[in-house]
Amino acid sequence: MFEQQRENIQLHVKQLATEALQKSEPSAWFEVLYAEAQGDTTQIPWAKLAPHSYLQDWLTNHQPFTSGQKALVIGCGLGDDAQALAHLGFEVTAFDISPTAIAWCKQRFPNSTVNYVVADLLAIPPQWHLGFDFVFECRNIQSLPLNVRSSVISSVAFVVAPGGTLLLITRVRDTEVEPSGPPWPLSDSELKQVESLGLQQVEKLEFLESEQIDVKQMRIEYQRHNSLTSSER
Repeated sequence: MFEQQRENIQLHVKQLATEALQKSEPSAWFEVLYAEAQGDTTQIPWAKLAPHSYLQDWLTNHQPFTSGQKALVIGCGLGDDAQALAHLGFEVTAFDISPTAIAWCKQRFPNSTVNYVVADLLAIPPQWHLGFDFVFECRNIQSLPLNVRSSVISSVAFVVAPGGTLLLITRVRDTEVEPSGPPWPLSDSELKQVESLGLQQVEKLEFLESEQIDVKQMRIEYQRHNSLTSSER
């Protein structure tokens, strides 16, 4: 019964994403999904109501952090990853394109220090440029089609401060051939684009999803050099 429900939700997500793509609004389906859920977290397939385990593992093994460092959570969903960073002393901004998701975060964590805001990964506020010491991007790039992929990757790199860290979790594919989606796993050339934007790969961990052992994923840590080139400023 549970497996059938999950499969139905995944099919619905694909339908919503396909319809949004046909309207040239590739990220519009997130708000539709959150609004339709009407507060039922079981209708949000990625909602675990806990920090991502591979984020938590990384944080546990990379402490201590300097209190007051600025962190950004991209596509924050229901807020658990943002809360984990706030608990470590980060000054956290967390955004999602879905107003319903952001309202949900504020309802779940009414006393939170996290600044939850509505924003679009395809139209990052200019004041965020090079503004965050730690940026967490988990599976948002892969949820957007290849025709906007380059712009999305640029947006993610855009916010990492000099000397700052980007932690990326994503599905990956072994070919440059365009996959069917969503999601659309990242290729080697797309990952190399991250490095072309001034971010150096520090650590890479490959893992498999517990429910789908054939789905390869990576957690990659990048760091921006302290000194910027003219193209990065």
